[in-house]
Amino acid sequence: MSTGAIRHDADDLGLDPEDRPDLILVVDDDQDIASFVAFNLEIHGYEVMRARDGQEALELVEARKPDLAIVDWMMPRMDGVQLTQKLRAHPLTSALPVIMLTAKSMTVDKVLGLTAGVDDYLVKPFDNTELIARVSSTLRRTKEFREVSPLTGLPGNARVRREIADRMKAGGEYSVGYIDIDRFKSVNDVYGFDRGDEFITALARSLHKAVAAVNQPPIFVGHIGGDDFVFICTPDQVLQLTQRAVIDFEQAADQLYDPADAERGYIEVPDRRGNKNRAALVTLSIGVAQATVEGRHFTDPRVVIAVASEMKKVAKSQPGSYVAIDRRRSDSETDE
Repeated sequence: MSTGAIRHDADDLGLDPEDRPDLILVVDDDQDIASFVAFNLEIHGYEVMRARDGQEALELVEARKPDLAIVDWMMPRMDGVQLTQKLRAHPLTSALPVIMLTAKSMTVDKVLGLTAGVDDYLVKPFDNTELIARVSSTLRRTKEFREVSPLTGLPGNARVRREIADRMKAGGEYSVGYIDIDRFKSVNDVYGFDRGDEFITALARSLHKAVAAVNQPPIFVGHIGGDDFVFICTPDQVLQLTQRAVIDFEQAADQLYDPADAERGYIEVPDRRGNKNRAALVTLSIGVAQATVEGRHFTDPRVVIAVASEMKKVAKSQPGSYVAIDRRRSDSETDE
């Protein structure tokens, strides 16, 4: 196939072009403490905004949407517990992580805060090291939770990008595979989205089984939305992993069709005019980008995904489940 410039927008994975600093809201009527907290956060690379009480904090949260709030327990107009309760009660702020600043160390007080939805505590007096450690760990836990697909439990876009970046830094050989389900839309059109979700979770299970069978070295699997999945492994693992995943998924998918459809080997998809068009049963298209000693080298995770996505389109042009592997040595050379 001929080669050319590979388009690699951040939108390919729904990724931001640049990672902005985490925005931290500090809520405390004691300006000395607020200044101490803000100063130490800023010198560690965080962006900070401040509020004097809970009511002002709510206004800032609505306007700026911070990544984490550090909230004093005792404040005028609205204390820290009341503020946390209001944040948890609103759908747009219910997931905002909250660290409570408090002089209280009694268990009953901590239980009250935890019941309100506080994620962690800093008991006064505290030092800079403890402050940064608790902020960092709370943000990490929150991001890891947000990055997991609720449907499959697999890591999402941002985690995929970091994993590819880690492989790049390590400097070894690796392969990145992009998988999607062929004719998945026809399943949703005929059976509905709930049945479609069953096909997606079936693919996730098939990938888990394949990873377990292939075993070492560790293989990464992510779910980047809809019926799209990504795996990262060594070049030697690609064929064994994909063959096992394809066989297991196709067997599982057959059981998800209505018996009559599975037996005849196609489903009938109505169009806008009421006509019924035949759609073959689902298969998998898999595109693979490879970084090898004698092959291509990458410096941007988005380029790797773009190449794998390009190869997935090649796979879709072939009948049945198909794995298309990019074997170019550089952007200017053709496939072998």
